[in-house]
Amino acid sequence: MYLAIPIHNKMTIDFNKNNDGLVPAVIQDATTKNVLMLGYMNEEAFNKTKETKLVTFFSRTKNRLWTKGEESGNVLNLVDVKLDCDNDTLLIQVNPKGPTCHKGSDTCWNDTNSENFGFISKLENTIESRVAAGNTEKSYVASLFASGINKVAQKVGEEAVEVVIEAMDNKDDLFLSESADLLFHYLMLLQAKGFKLNDVVDVLKGREKK
Repeated sequence: MYLAIPIHNKMTIDFNKNNDGLVPAVIQDATTKNVLMLGYMNEEAFNKTKETKLVTFFSRTKNRLWTKGEESGNVLNLVDVKLDCDNDTLLIQVNPKGPTCHKGSDTCWNDTNSENFGFISKLENTIESRVAAGNTEKSYVASLFASGINKVAQKVGEEAVEVVIEAMDNKDDLFLSESADLLFHYLMLLQAKGFKLNDVVDVLKGREKK
């Protein structure tokens, strides 16, 4: 028997593709986009997930439905469901309550579940490591930090002026170059104040109109 449940328009889940009636369910944090864990759902587990808004799997070891966090309280609050192109794998976006892994880590790969801005996050980490190393590496970052927060703030102001000047010209390469300088020094100023870009993003999210 072919089992199918409507998902997002006319898409259907093919629970009959595997003999056990299970489909993989990749669990992703709706905010950070980090993958938290992998579970399996049958039709009943999927229906219960939709009904309760708490992610529920079919546990192959317990041989029964299992709602994540039913004992620990670390539930996965359902946000959205997406289906892959073959109709046999789910992407479940959630808001997790507490750590996801049963061993206590944020994810089942022992990663920290925080927002990642790609290269920008890497740059923030580089700045942090240069500051921690101090002048031993004779880096520009360490040298500027050693001059004090006023110097860092002053540099951000200077770069902001340069961006404004180049914005009124037609030399895109110079505008982008000065923009990069401004962003770099702004990341330094954030760290000098004890913050990271994620803290600024949180403020912007708080201003978002619902």
